[in-house]
Amino acid sequence: MRTPLLAGRGPLARVPPVAVFALVIGLFAAGVLVRGPVGAVLLGVLAAGVAVLLAATWGVLAPGQRFGRALVLAVLVAVAISVL
Repeated sequence: MRTPLLAGRGPLARVPPVAVFALVIGLFAAGVLVRGPVGAVLLGVLAAGVAVLLAATWGVLAPGQRFGRALVLAVLVAVAISVL
């Protein structure tokens, strides 16, 4: 039996990880392939979701984990800007 990364009973606790992975890959691929303002908006939506999750879990993350997640967010924002 798997244990959750963070114990919780929120709405995301019931979402299958495979569905979330597919959604993230789909949004990223659509944003990169579409390009222009529409692609930047799609990547911006993805970046906003990452930022919300990072803010919600900030207190329980180790400094190395914080750095890694903030780096992913920064790279995602840079990609969103580059597709404009």
